[in-house]
Amino acid sequence: MKKRIVYLVVFCILILTGLAGFFAYSRPFNLGLDLQGGVHLIYEADLTEVEDRDRRTVMEGLRDVIERRIDFIGVKEPLIQVQEADGRYRLIVELAGVIGADEAIAMIGETPLLEFKEPLPTETRDKILFQTLGEDIAGMINGETACQNINFLTSFLIDHQQDPCFKRTELTGKHLQRASVGVGQALAEPVVDIEFNEEGAKIFEDLTSRLIGQTLAIYIDGLPISLPVVRGVIAGGRGQIDGRFTTEEARTLARNLNAGALPVPIELIYQQTVGPTLGAISLEKSLQAGIIGLLAILLFIIVFYKIPGILASLSLIVYIILSMAFFQLIAITWTLAGIGGLLLSIGMALDINILIFARIREELKQGRNLKISIEEGFKRAWFSVRDSKATTLIIGLILFSFGTSFVRGFALTLSVGILISMFVGLIITKIFLRCFVETRWEKYNWLWR
Repeated sequence: MKKRIVYLVVFCILILTGLAGFFAYSRPFNLGLDLQGGVHLIYEADLTEVEDRDRRTVMEGLRDVIERRIDFIGVKEPLIQVQEADGRYRLIVELAGVIGADEAIAMIGETPLLEFKEPLPTETRDKILFQTLGEDIAGMINGETACQNINFLTSFLIDHQQDPCFKRTELTGKHLQRASVGVGQALAEPVVDIEFNEEGAKIFEDLTSRLIGQTLAIYIDGLPISLPVVRGVIAGGRGQIDGRFTTEEARTLARNLNAGALPVPIELIYQQTVGPTLGAISLEKSLQAGIIGLLAILLFIIVFYKIPGILASLSLIVYIILSMAFFQLIAITWTLAGIGGLLLSIGMALDINILIFARIREELKQGRNLKISIEEGFKRAWFSVRDSKATTLIIGLILFSFGTSFVRGFALTLSVGILISMFVGLIITKIFLRCFVETRWEKYNWLWR
């Protein structure tokens, strides 16, 4: 590679690193419960009325419903997980940045309310839109189209606490026996099969006979989850909801329907509040430990390896900035465990350089010039680097697959950090070293050995 090209590549790397650093630190950091304080809740579900085969699905539906409830009251980035142990199901809820979350706790503990709603008369609908939004805005909105848009309807309900499109019917979650994912007969696409009890079947048949060509909206906790159009009279209490769903969308809808149909009480069995002061102290101590560790690593590598150590230190700074930019890009929620994984990966990132520099030293001692020594050093060190990082990545994958939230955060930052460190150590560090090939610095052997 010509020297001009090498210098140009180094310049581009530094510019991209600067841009990545600006991106990383211009965006707010999402801090977890242990760093900014908040509430940690554990609920246990009573599934005695639910068959074993349906329990997991019901719990996932409850998780989706609770997530919607928390979003409704404005709590951002909640962490909600289903935990199963010894046949008992629990919901783990973490609300970071929330202190004294009495409203959230009260809403979480309520049984989901599933409702089927029919359209309001056109005059009533338009009147609500005009009174609420004003004539100028409402005049720009097609009421019929707006009432088929779940996002518009949800925002309207949250902002104005009034439904402009639909009204309640007698059909509710107590009439729904089961919802499951099926395959449509016409297009062979995923659909949601629903089945009502005897009372619900009669109400459903009456509704579908009156609403042919209109929407029979499905709500949970006062917010719409699906707006299917009735295409014909449905007798017998069995029907299908289709809407060109993906398989995952159909599963989510079925879960939500089952969560609203089955009375699954949940009991708060554990509550912990982490104060913002304690979280701030944890964050400060973590950052102090990281800075001290980083300075110690840089001092060691520079003293022991001289010019290669300086270049390795520069590569390490590039690595840290690129890692932070990537984590900000995917909007990771930072916890103490996640920071621990990142700090560990910083230390492991230098393993690559140490293995490579040791090989380069060996080549130089055998009388080879710097250019050949660099190429041979990287080539001979690759197998050791590959094997050591592969084993760590396997462990990280296992931890991420089977661990809890904090363990998964540690595994994610560690694994991603290792992948980025391999890129930086094997490519960027090599480019930095090539800048000194065939220069006067190459003549000073004591700077390289």
